[in-house]
Amino acid sequence: MADKNKTPRQHEVRTFILKTLFYFVIIFMLVYLYSYVGINGGHFIYNEF
Repeated sequence: MADKNKTPRQHEVRTFILKTLFYFVIIFMLVYLYSYVGINGGHFIYNEF
């Protein structure tokens, strides 16, 4: 019911903020997982070529 009182502009701003936070979390997790493996941590798949 609270959304019916909001203007379309407020809805766009809220959607933009939520999408931005969502993508930031995804990128942060990818960077974290990449740094967790480290340089000598994982086996690089193309070492044999």
